[in-house]
Amino acid sequence: MSAIPLVVLVGTSGTGKTTFLEKLIRELKKRKVRVGTVKHDVHGFDSDKPCKDTWRHAQAGADIVTISSPTAFALIRKVEQEMSLDGITKLITDVDIILVEGYKRSAKPKIEIHRKAHSGELLSAPEELLAVVSDAYWNIGVPLFDLEDASGVADLLVESYGLSMERNN
Repeated sequence: MSAIPLVVLVGTSGTGKTTFLEKLIRELKKRKVRVGTVKHDVHGFDSDKPCKDTWRHAQAGADIVTISSPTAFALIRKVEQEMSLDGITKLITDVDIILVEGYKRSAKPKIEIHRKAHSGELLSAPEELLAVVSDAYWNIGVPLFDLEDASGVADLLVESYGLSMERNN
């Protein structure tokens, strides 16, 4: 079994990474690609709403809290230190590609989301990049897409990683 392709979307705060990622996920789903995502939050996060049962379990000291329904399952596990991106992605199965928002310093293939109003430079070196999505012109030897061209980026990912539009069951 080969490793699941992993692509990191990076960009400075406010460039529209999440908005573009939403569009990209929708485009890949139209192509019948199974998509997993990882979001890196350097500030930490709240896993549940106060006073809900799973929040109460965590507040009582549970090291792992899970919740399950007919349509979804979630697991929150306390950790002593931040998990590595590789450690996290090993937990993700049954998808064709994993898209990551954040982890801009990882040594993984990247798509940089860039707006000229935010910066005159890219965060990533050209050799780290699969593509650039921007409202500025970049001639650095990688494909360049407009900020609205999630379809073009989806095509690039399908072609680059051989993502099948029809899976064998």
